[in-house]
Formats: sequence, C-alpha cells, structure tokens
Amino acid sequence: QVQLVESGGGLVQPGGSLRLSCAASGMIFRVSDMGWYRRAPGKQRELVATITRGVNTNYTDSVKGRFTISSDNAKNTVFLQMNSLNVDDTAVYYCNARLALLSTPLIINDFWGQGTQVTVSS
Repeated sequence: QVQLVESGGGLVQPGGSLRLSCAASGMIFRVSDMGWYRRAPGKQRELVATITRGVNTNYTDSVKGRFTISSDNAKNTVFLQMNSLNVDDTAVYYCNARLALLSTPLIINDFWGQGTQVTVSS
C-alpha cells in the first residue's frame, strides 16, 4: 500500500555532514507528519526529529542546532540534514510517516522505512 524509501546514509568522520532523504509513495490520501528515528547499538529506538504539515518541527535535545528536518509536501518526501556529526550519532536511522490511505481517509496509520545506517568514525 505504502512504501518508504530512504537514502543518504553512510560513513562520515566526526564533524562531518550527511543528508538523509525519505520518499513515501503508494495509495496515499494525506500525510499528517513525517519524521526520523534512530536505534544505536544496544539502545532503544529514539525520536530524532519530526515535521508536521511541512511546518512544525520537533527535535530531540541532543540534535538541536545540528540537525534540520524539512519536507517537500508535494512529493511526500522528508529530509534530515545532519551537521557536526559525532560518534554518538552512529545508528540505524528510520523514516516514519503518519498518513491516511485512499481507502481509509479518516484513519491515520504508521509506516516505517527499512532503515539506513549512519556511522560516524575517524
């Protein structure tokens, strides 16, 4: 019904930058909000950033001032610009979309991407 395709992960040195992208496609009626979560080795998944209706943003404290979330609403795509990366940012990053399907326009569902690895290492 819905596919989330992520791209942009990789290996970067401390202090470097990466840009993640996630495009949602399928039988979408309306996207409520999109976001990024991450799971570091041995830790639980945590919220990184979300964006609602392409305007309102929310960040976890550890990335404020370094990461920026944005979206292209026409393309149902969300981006995460990550600057000043450090080793603690190493994780698998997952895209999340909360959206309504064409078949059930009044119900908001959660969809997840397959994850993209971000490794910060010298």
